[in-house]
Amino acid sequence: MGPQENPELWAFLESLSRGEILQGTVAATERFGVFVALDDGPAHPVFPGVGFITIPELSWIRIEAATDVVAVGQRVACEFLQFDTRNLEARLSLRALRPDPLREFADRTAAGRRLRGPVTKLVPFGAFVRVADGIEGLVHLRELAETPVDKPEDVVAVGDEVSVVVLEVDLPRRRVALSLRRASAPR
Repeated sequence: MGPQENPELWAFLESLSRGEILQGTVAATERFGVFVALDDGPAHPVFPGVGFITIPELSWIRIEAATDVVAVGQRVACEFLQFDTRNLEARLSLRALRPDPLREFADRTAAGRRLRGPVTKLVPFGAFVRVADGIEGLVHLRELAETPVDKPEDVVAVGDEVSVVVLEVDLPRRRVALSLRRASAPR
């Protein structure tokens, strides 16, 4: 779709500036994102809304589905990210207007701090532990115990409440590194 097929919509989308706040109503939720019918501007010729929010732009925390965050008919305010010329839509972000829980966690949590939380997931290279609302950190295999382990389930199970030490909060990579073995070491 180019400017000649829908000049009014093209002109509207070109007029938007990155960072601009747009209002609208959630028109449809899909496994890949959310369509938003914007208050201003023309309707989309194909999609249920001119605005589109990808799953990662819905929330700072991991979600299973768009419906974990929004519902059809819900009013939303979003930040405009870019004009998607291929799909003729406004790419939007809902999370951009909300505080980043990882940044807040990093601001109040120094390396070396001891925390408690439940084991939420086991993966071949370690275990994830929830250390704050919306914040999960990885305890790598080498940080699970004083002696080497082959599998995380040799040390912990999902649901176990454990003490951990924060090794690092890496904001650019959005990761929290934790240690279980250092939490069990004498102070």
